[in-house]
Amino acid sequence: MSAIPLHSVTPADAIRLPLEQTLALQRAAYLAHPYPSFAERKADLKKLKAFIQDNREAILDAISADYGNRSRHETLFAEIYGIVDGLDHAVGHLRKWMKPQRRGIDLKNFLGAKNRVIPQPLGVVGQIVPWNFPIFLCFGGLTSAFAAGNRCMVKMSENSRQLAKLLIEKSPAYFPKDKLAFFDETGGVGIEFSKLKFDHLLFTGSGVTGRAVMAAASQNLCPVTLELGGKAPALVCDDFPLKKAVERITFFKYFNAGQICTTADHVFVPQAKVSEFVEIAKQVVSSRYANLDTKDYTAVIDERAFNRITRAMDEAESRGATLVQLIAGKKWDVATHKIAPHIVLNAPPDCELRTREIFGPVLPVVAYTAMEEVINTINSGPRPLAFYPFSNDKALIHTLLNRVMSGGATVNDIVLHTGQHDMPFGGVGESGMGHYHGYEGFVTFSKLRPVFYQAPFSAIKFLWPPYGAFATKYLDFLTKR
Repeated sequence: MSAIPLHSVTPADAIRLPLEQTLALQRAAYLAHPYPSFAERKADLKKLKAFIQDNREAILDAISADYGNRSRHETLFAEIYGIVDGLDHAVGHLRKWMKPQRRGIDLKNFLGAKNRVIPQPLGVVGQIVPWNFPIFLCFGGLTSAFAAGNRCMVKMSENSRQLAKLLIEKSPAYFPKDKLAFFDETGGVGIEFSKLKFDHLLFTGSGVTGRAVMAAASQNLCPVTLELGGKAPALVCDDFPLKKAVERITFFKYFNAGQICTTADHVFVPQAKVSEFVEIAKQVVSSRYANLDTKDYTAVIDERAFNRITRAMDEAESRGATLVQLIAGKKWDVATHKIAPHIVLNAPPDCELRTREIFGPVLPVVAYTAMEEVINTINSGPRPLAFYPFSNDKALIHTLLNRVMSGGATVNDIVLHTGQHDMPFGGVGESGMGHYHGYEGFVTFSKLRPVFYQAPFSAIKFLWPPYGAFATKYLDFLTKR
């Protein structure tokens, strides 16, 4: 008669166990070697670069397979180039970032002593990576975390199955598991991953999931950096050349089929220029994409996203909005999950296209007659991840940047602030918290540890009890004007 097991392994246990084992492995490795040298960190960053470059073609194919069709050029430009360039920037600045900072000392009490702030690794960093730019968002976080001397566990998206498989397969050739480990989303992994006791957790994704991740991390008092999305507005001011604005806005709006958290969700256009804006957009966009089947145009990631976007378009149209298709041919294709670039006019303020982040190739154009009206409309909603004012009037731009808060901003273009390696990237309010990229990324994944070095002689000894006349006079001297 066989023994009856005292307990059985639940599905949650089966998911949690390899995660906990990997965390324990990385934690032990960190404790054994808590401060990697400059040479070690530089070598790690160069290995990340080699990882990308050695597997470039396989990465391009895997991402395209995950999408159904992802423009090769878009992946090269927005993911591969951005990471390779960012790694070079980190390598070039790492020695300066690691250098202890001198801080001022109070000479009245601490003559001869020293203050230093020493950047030290936190330990093990967790990353939850979305599907829309999986290499850029994964390796961007790894760049910052490895520069700061940490070890990393990365959970990929359920929509990045081919890429996750590739990264899991290839990673051991570059990094041991106690340094870097990738995990696929097979169902329930993200929930268990966010419950782990990391030293820092970086999440990029939707606000709904971000709230759940933050709630789980809070049980361990694990600090989080949340990079979320929102309704990022573009604003075309009356003085800015309209064709130039259209060319720049539509490039990134329909890049990756609009599946960019920092792209312009909608655009405010002067009432008198709306018709001209639409006509220019038709000419510009149709010259870029001959038809829906071109390989230069990316598919929507999956059926659920495709249905959400097309349903929102139908809802807006049924309530009086005008859908303007910008290229010839089919409006959309269910089989390939491609949706033609569209502009939407007169969308009701409470329809889904106006109230929920679109994350697709649909651009509502909102007519305005007064700048105050635009400012009040933006400020009445959640703070966006990005803001894009177009104007050559420096005073007006100054006013707009002061009055409209957002996570970041690009003036006279869109999205490009996210590709600047020497600037922080992050949201504010409901669009996120914390920063990474460049030096700020190094800081996010470091403990800026304050260290006070006492002098051989300390004046504090004169303030030891029992307190006498000297202590009274000295404290009076320190506290009276």
